[in-house]
Amino acid sequence: QVQLVESGGGLVQPGGSLRLSCAASGRSISSADGMGWYRQAPGKQRELVATITRGGTTNSADSVKGRFTISTDNAKNMVYLQMNSLNAEDTAVYYCWGNWWGIQSWGQGTQVTVSS
Repeated sequence: QVQLVESGGGLVQPGGSLRLSCAASGRSISSADGMGWYRQAPGKQRELVATITRGGTTNSADSVKGRFTISTDNAKNMVYLQMNSLNAEDTAVYYCWGNWWGIQSWGQGTQVTVSS
């Protein structure tokens, strides 16, 4: 059974930065077909933020390109999301996601609020 636990969310001012972390247990992220981050803002559908494949290919939403960076540490079984130049539109619950042989796993989410 895979467990994904996010951390690092919080309140940040516009223009600030945060780094989200996702600790995976139960399976190695290096065996995942892909890992990533999604977010859901109030009243909106969950949307893709960034993903990374087993081979290291990354993909991100146009709205975060150039500001957010996804990375992994296979030795620590961790996935990260570095978020820079945050703005109010980035306010959402951020979820860690993983896909192992077609079976998807989700974390419980961490709240990110961008406000002055």
